[in-house]
Amino acid sequence: MKLRIKGNALRLRLTQGEIRALAEVGKVESRTEFPGGATLVCRLRKDDLVNVISVSYKDNLIEVVIPVAHAKRWCETEQVTLSAQQGVPGGTLQLVLEKDYACLVPRPGEDESDHFPHPGAGQGSDRC
Repeated sequence: MKLRIKGNALRLRLTQGEIRALAEVGKVESRTEFPGGATLVCRLRKDDLVNVISVSYKDNLIEVVIPVAHAKRWCETEQVTLSAQQGVPGGTLQLVLEKDYACLVPRPGEDESDHFPHPGAGQGSDRC
C-alpha cells in the first residue's frame, strides 16, 4: 500500500493483492520502521457498522475505515477510486483510495508485478 500525504489530502494506492486481502480478510496494512524503534502503521479496513469512509490517527496508526458495501463494490468491480471528505480543525481532510496501476514506462527499481494493468497500455502514452 502506498501512502501519499500532501497538505490536507491523504491518498492510498492498493495493489491487486491488497485489494484481494481487503475483500477476503477485511483489512490490509503497511508498516514503516523508523530509527529509534518507532513504527508508523497505515491500515485500511472494512466495517459493517459504519456507513461513511473515515480516517483517524492515534499512536502512530493511520486507520481508514470503509463501509462493507463500499469495499465490496470497489473490490469486485472496475471502479478505480473511492473518495471522501472529513472535517478537521480548520478545514477539510480529503481522502482518496485508488487501485494502483502499473506505469506505462517501466522505472528502474520499481516492482509493479502486482499492480493493476494500466488501461492505457499499448495506446502510445508514456505517462503513469
